[in-house]
Amino acid sequence: MKVTTIGVVGAGTMGRGIAYAAVVGGFRTLLTDVNEDILAKAHRYISDTLIGAKERGKWDGDPEEALAALTLSAKLEDAAAAELIIEAVPEDIRLKAELFARLDKAAPATVIFASNTSSLSLSEMSAATSRARLFLGMHFFNPVPKMKLVELVYTPETSAETLETAEAVCRQMGKETVRVKDSPGFATSRINALIGNEAFRMLEEGIATAEDIDKAVKLGLNHPMGPFEMVDLVGLDVRLAILEYLHRTLGERFKPSPLLVAQVKAGQLGRKAGRGVYDYESK
Repeated sequence: MKVTTIGVVGAGTMGRGIAYAAVVGGFRTLLTDVNEDILAKAHRYISDTLIGAKERGKWDGDPEEALAALTLSAKLEDAAAAELIIEAVPEDIRLKAELFARLDKAAPATVIFASNTSSLSLSEMSAATSRARLFLGMHFFNPVPKMKLVELVYTPETSAETLETAEAVCRQMGKETVRVKDSPGFATSRINALIGNEAFRMLEEGIATAEDIDKAVKLGLNHPMGPFEMVDLVGLDVRLAILEYLHRTLGERFKPSPLLVAQVKAGQLGRKAGRGVYDYESK
C-alpha cells in the first residue's frame, strides 16, 4: 500500500515531532488535537524546527513547502482522510481505545491505524476497532527530529503488508525500524525502565550523585544520555506510569523506586515542569 497522507492525532511533544518527521518525509500531514492552543504551539515548533534544520544544513528541503503540506484541525475525525493514522495521545489505555473506536467509524476500511504507545497493549487497542490486520504500534522516540529509531510493534493479527507499509513510511521519514512482538514494554521501554529505576535506587542508597551516575553511564557504557537526563526529558510522570504498568504485568522487578514516586507526587516531573532530578528553573 502506498501512503501519501498521514494523520497524526495529538499535537503534544510526540505528536508534533511525528508530524515534523512526516512533512520532512514529503507526506501530506493532517495534525489534529482538541486543544487549539496546543495545535498553535505545535505549528510554531514544526516551523521553527524546519527552519533550524535548514539553516544548520541538516535538511535540504524548503520549510515553506513543507509547512504547506501540513493541515491543522481541532476535529479528530479529520485525520480519517489519511491512509495512515498515528495516535499520539497520553498513555491511557481507555483514552486510546475510545479514540480508535471513534476513528474506526470515521475512516475508510483500508486506513491503517498505529499507536505511538511506549508500553501499552496493542491487542487491547485494536480490539476497539474492526481492523486488527491494519493495526500496529509505531513507537517514535523523543525528540523525534533527532532520534532515528521507530519500534514497530505487531500483534498476532497484524498483517505482513501492514508492517511492510509502516517500514516504507519510516524509511521515507529517514528513520530506522525494528520489529517487536506486542508484549508489555516492548523492547526499548522494558530495558530503559529497568535502567532508570535502578539509577533511582542507587541515588536513594547514596551510592553516587545523579551527576556521577549519568557521567558513568555516558562515558563508561557509551550511552548518549545518562538515565537521569533521559527521565527529565521524557518526564518522571511518564516513566512512573510505564513502571506501574510493567509492575502489574511483569512482576516485582519493575516496582517503581520510592524516590521516583515521591518526586512525581511533588510535581517534579522533569524539564517540562522546570524541576525533575535536576533543577532547570535556575539555569
